[in-house]
Amino acid sequence: MTDDAPLRAHPERAREGGADRPMVDVAVGVLIRPHDASFLMTSRPPGKVYAGYWEFPGGKLETDESVTSALRRELYEELGIDAQAIVPWHSKVVDYPHALVHLHFCKVTAWSGQLQMREGQHCSWQQLPVDVAPVLPGTIPVLDWLAAERDYLGPTY
Repeated sequence: MTDDAPLRAHPERAREGGADRPMVDVAVGVLIRPHDASFLMTSRPPGKVYAGYWEFPGGKLETDESVTSALRRELYEELGIDAQAIVPWHSKVVDYPHALVHLHFCKVTAWSGQLQMREGQHCSWQQLPVDVAPVLPGTIPVLDWLAAERDYLGPTY
């Protein structure tokens, strides 16, 4: 499902590259543990834009790469896991001051391997409401979607 209205993060800041900047496609994994419905959030590593902000793991699509292929690659590169069950879920355009990104969110409910924070990031299994902060603006719609599903499906989801 696509939410067509772009999210404008930090509207008070100037946009780098102006109005004609290219859109960057990003695959994002919402890893969910089936036994307790908690989800994994990671911090942005030192040296990256928004370092220290919490988000869902993922990264940019390479040329001719599908969302699921990119997500499998990114989860292995960032977390050391092999994603086995990836389901496309929602997408959202976010207009950050530094980049215009099209986030492709996928639920990941099965993987193998142990989590390894390969980029110096931190991780935390969360439930709603999250207790990590600050949260990256592009992550907020995901928390809303998870809350809507929980409200619809019940508290055990």
